[in-house]
Amino acid sequence: MGETRGIRSFVLRQGRMTEGQKRAQADLLPRFGIDYSPGTLDLDAAFGRKAPKILEIGFGMGETTAAIAAVQPENDYLGVEVHAPGVGALLKRIDAGGITNIRIIRHDAVAVLENMIPPGSLAGAHVFFPDPWPKKKHNKRRLVQPPFIALLASRIAPGGHLHLATDWEQYAEQMLAVLSAEPLIGNTAQSYADRPQSRPLTKFENRGLKLGHGVWDLVFRRR
Repeated sequence: MGETRGIRSFVLRQGRMTEGQKRAQADLLPRFGIDYSPGTLDLDAAFGRKAPKILEIGFGMGETTAAIAAVQPENDYLGVEVHAPGVGALLKRIDAGGITNIRIIRHDAVAVLENMIPPGSLAGAHVFFPDPWPKKKHNKRRLVQPPFIALLASRIAPGGHLHLATDWEQYAEQMLAVLSAEPLIGNTAQSYADRPQSRPLTKFENRGLKLGHGVWDLVFRRR
């Protein structure tokens, strides 16, 4: 997977953390956080049980990740995010909801995938609303590129799912093209999928839909 070198799943922006987010990181990250290490992660040991493992890449402020984990306690969710305010926000949601099936790695998702996640170990992966980099000159910075999708697909077990969503139509078209060209996965729909009930609407997304903005879901299955 050497060709994935140079891809980064983020651009680090300085975000201001609230006092509550800082406290959550200090108090809860030792319990729910996993330190990045360039060695294979024992996923069952990390969660203390055997259960399907779902990877959540770039969970933002954690609204969707917490909501999904709360209603699907039979699954374990590994969230990867680099931005400290988002990590703090998700930890607050975990605490408020009494959620036990989430673990967090604060690191670049590409390095995590390459070095920590064993091939074929995931029941699924989610990439919801990644940075669209709308300016054409910045399109190359987008996360969803062929090498990244090949790497991600290799970590999903046969029969597992890969679910992406975006509210930028031009990025949706790129996602569909990239995913359709990856031989390890097949589309579950003719093109875009209806939003699965398992992906809850965020407040931001709901506002956009009311204003007539589109949202595109793509759900592929590992062959």
